[in-house]
Amino acid sequence: MKNKLVITSLLTAITASLCCITPVLALIAGTSGVASTFSWIEPFRPYLIGLTILVLVFAWYQKLKPENEIDCECETDEKPKFIQSKTFLGIITVFAIIMLAFPYYSSIFYPNTEKQVIVVDKSNIKITEYKIDGMTCASCEEHVNHEVNKLNGIINSNTSYKKGNAIIEFDKTKTNKREIEKAIISTGYKITDKIEN
Repeated sequence: MKNKLVITSLLTAITASLCCITPVLALIAGTSGVASTFSWIEPFRPYLIGLTILVLVFAWYQKLKPENEIDCECETDEKPKFIQSKTFLGIITVFAIIMLAFPYYSSIFYPNTEKQVIVVDKSNIKITEYKIDGMTCASCEEHVNHEVNKLNGIINSNTSYKKGNAIIEFDKTKTNKREIEKAIISTGYKITDKIEN
């Protein structure tokens, strides 16, 4: 029973963060198109976090509650297996917390792709806002910014999963909207609208 609780808490913690872990794994693997694969999990994230916490609390309760004393003279000082120990449950608890907090620190896994762009003529600077569907956390923002900033001529890339958009400032002599759209679509997210300024 206790091992099932530990496994359940581990699986729910990983599942709760899967939508945010996938873009980082996609970046590491070089397959950025799969980044949005698990974005459908995001609406269930609060429930998965709650379930993880409940299961861990119950597992700790089971581990720490006093044992019923046995009225016999036999020796029962048998040491529990590591997988049944408090140490193992502690490791699982720490791992679950790290997984649940992943969206808040996922940006550290993305390399800084911002570069200094020399603008010769300010009339060549364009700003376009792209409405993007499927982003669910800061990891999604970083993934879009990372791909867009690979292009030459990108001056600023500001992506917001909360607003569901990316505002891209670029030099039209060095890149174009079609290239920017391709970069965004390569992450696996969908562009639903484009607003040119």
